[in-house]
Amino acid sequence: MSVDLEMAEPASADGGVPAGRGTWSLSWHGLRTVTVLELRQRVRSTRWKTALIVWFVVVGVITMLTTGAFAIISGDQSSDESFGGMVYSIVVGFVLFLGLLVAPTLSSGAINGDRNAGTLATLQVTLLSPAEIVLGKLAAAWIAALAFLVASIPFLVWALVGGGVSWLALLTTVLMLALVLGVVCAIGLGFSAVVSKTSGSAVLTYLTVGGITAVLPIMFGLLVPATTTTENIRVWDVEPGYTWEETTAPECEWQTHEVDVWHSERTWWLLAPNPFVVVADAQPLNGDPEALSEDGNMLAVLQYGVRYARTGDDGPQDWCSGYVMDGDTVQAESPVEPVEVTDQLVWPWGLGFDLLLGAAGVIVAVNRLRVPTAQLPQGTRVA
Repeated sequence: MSVDLEMAEPASADGGVPAGRGTWSLSWHGLRTVTVLELRQRVRSTRWKTALIVWFVVVGVITMLTTGAFAIISGDQSSDESFGGMVYSIVVGFVLFLGLLVAPTLSSGAINGDRNAGTLATLQVTLLSPAEIVLGKLAAAWIAALAFLVASIPFLVWALVGGGVSWLALLTTVLMLALVLGVVCAIGLGFSAVVSKTSGSAVLTYLTVGGITAVLPIMFGLLVPATTTTENIRVWDVEPGYTWEETTAPECEWQTHEVDVWHSERTWWLLAPNPFVVVADAQPLNGDPEALSEDGNMLAVLQYGVRYARTGDDGPQDWCSGYVMDGDTVQAESPVEPVEVTDQLVWPWGLGFDLLLGAAGVIVAVNRLRVPTAQLPQGTRVA
């Protein structure tokens, strides 16, 4: 089976793309042509099929082992709400982790690989615009990545049956995972247009993904001293002169102390682009995230943690309540209200940043495919 390609008309007078076809010209026929060509190459590839089978087996094994482990711990071989949320969050996290490893390989060699093989020029001399070539390759890489995601859905459903998570959460999870995989494919495509070696573009893609996944959270932690200030804070503290040799619990009173306060609300945005945070914060959880996090739901832990960081805590502190010296002492309740964590969403900011990265990759790739090319690196193959 073959796909017909229309040969290009003579170039315009300014030496650009053929008359009537700009760099960003798009048509359904052009996008479909490139996408079909790319997908046929992938379907014929034994490595892609093997990777898909290995993915299915690995995710299945992890799901079964996780379910069995929690079933044994709970003393019940059947799934129930006591660990359903934990199993689901672990499976989702593992699928996202594997997706971040696989997605770069699907697009980081899409352009430089064709250029090195001498097939890219064949597309460039047709009526296909640079935007159609790039977006067609991106669509093919994204569809290939979605195939891995589809292979994971049965195990996500299996984990969902354990309870503690709604069906709406499954739809949200699949949608967010699909968007994240698309962003990673777009980033890899951009690097494949800039770097001549496929290995180099793959490494740069992994470094970029690692940057938003690991480096930014590390920076968030390293900036704690810089965002910590000494302030006068009202403290519900032990009465002055109390000796801990007494057998009764201390009386509490309001005092003012100089306290080091960490303003996490100034740097929370460093956590937003993290793919795990994006997926977790978008989850419509059944119940309070703080309560679910205490039950071991890792998605709830991430959601509550990043929203707590966005809220910050510079209010009164309780240093007194909770002391029990003997069984007859009843201490007054603390007047300090717990921090009310914001319900403002974090994932739109993180996903927006990630989409900008992906869009930047597409723009760079389109501009690099404009013809005629003014200058190419030495040793670059044209045809």
